[in-house]
Amino acid sequence: MKDSTLELARVLWDFHHVNHKVEKSDCILVLGSHDVRVAERGAQLYLQEFAPVLIFSGGLGNFTKDMWDESEADKFAKIALKMGVPESAILIENKSTNTGENILFTQQLLRKKGMDPESFIVVQKPYMERRSYATFKKHWPDKKVIVTSPQIAFEDYHNDEIPLEKVINIMVGDLQRIKFYPEKGFQIYQEIPDNVWKAYLQLIDSGFNKHLMK
Repeated sequence: MKDSTLELARVLWDFHHVNHKVEKSDCILVLGSHDVRVAERGAQLYLQEFAPVLIFSGGLGNFTKDMWDESEADKFAKIALKMGVPESAILIENKSTNTGENILFTQQLLRKKGMDPESFIVVQKPYMERRSYATFKKHWPDKKVIVTSPQIAFEDYHNDEIPLEKVINIMVGDLQRIKFYPEKGFQIYQEIPDNVWKAYLQLIDSGFNKHLMK
């Protein structure tokens, strides 16, 4: 892949990070995805005693419905159990199919459990930090939220299951959603710097348009 393309992609990668510092919170909410390293990050934070409750949210989404035969939340919970998280600390929401449903269905789950946490650590893929934050604050504005992700550099993130081309396509699509989802009521508004938007447009011109909204 051209160096110029990688430079443009890195601009989006950096913008998608919100760079929150992780602090002790009431619970950890791990949003499902096709990247099992997200589950590992959530479990690590629990084991480091950042929160006493670990919630996994996710059914089968756009990417995982053709990859796995079990929900993202159930798959992630198994990873956490293998890492030493006790079953008693884990809650599972396994019906949601997008980020908005992750939040809304988790709200419903907590209400059923009689729980009302005030502060959350939300864990998602690195390039979905900002979108996860914007979605959470839209649906749960009165709660404190810190967003984090697997601590992996852009150059090291892609692998055989998630190739670099796929990563860039998803980052482009997610930036488009950050731009247009607020007017649909899905997210809070976030300003996109000119250099980020220019990088986005150049990546589309280069053919990275596989994850754009229809």
